[in-house]
Amino acid sequence: MKALTADDLISIEEYDRRRESFRAGIIALKQRRRIAVGPLITVVFENRETLRFQIQEMIRAERIVDPAKIQDELEVYNALLPDPGELSATLLIEIADEADVKEKLDQFMGLDRGDKVAIIAGGETVFGEFEGGRSHETKISAVHFVRFRPTAAMKQAFADLTRPVTIRVAHGGYRHEVSAPGTMREEWLADLQGDTQP
Repeated sequence: MKALTADDLISIEEYDRRRESFRAGIIALKQRRRIAVGPLITVVFENRETLRFQIQEMIRAERIVDPAKIQDELEVYNALLPDPGELSATLLIEIADEADVKEKLDQFMGLDRGDKVAIIAGGETVFGEFEGGRSHETKISAVHFVRFRPTAAMKQAFADLTRPVTIRVAHGGYRHEVSAPGTMREEWLADLQGDTQP
């Protein structure tokens, strides 16, 4: 997927004027790209538009105008774009009760190592590859970046809505599997074809 550049961004002032309509479009897009896998894990599949929105929001929130700092933001978020043949996602461990955060997060220690998060389609399974540096021996982050590399058979299954496609998380006592809806599968196919339109 083509990297985002400064030319893809608009000024803070212009973004402020257009923010509500921009956000409405991104919310609709993310609905097609977001899925809950059990009560505590949400997976959001990223593309150029979702990441462009995050960059614009970051620039707006921190009032970033220095071109070098804008470039830094672009580099951070471009690293999350899927490479050819990949799906890229943000995995969120969502714990609502602040008092339970550490205890519940600790239950997910090791989630980012081994074959714990998978897409299953066309009789095949592909496991998510987690970006490093989000956990260590005594702590795990609530936000992770994961890449999947579906096989040709899986891609065919994504396109055939009569065939089941599921996302599974299996880690310790947290074992949940959910069907990927047709709208999400359409988004995946667009990503895998390098289509940058929402």
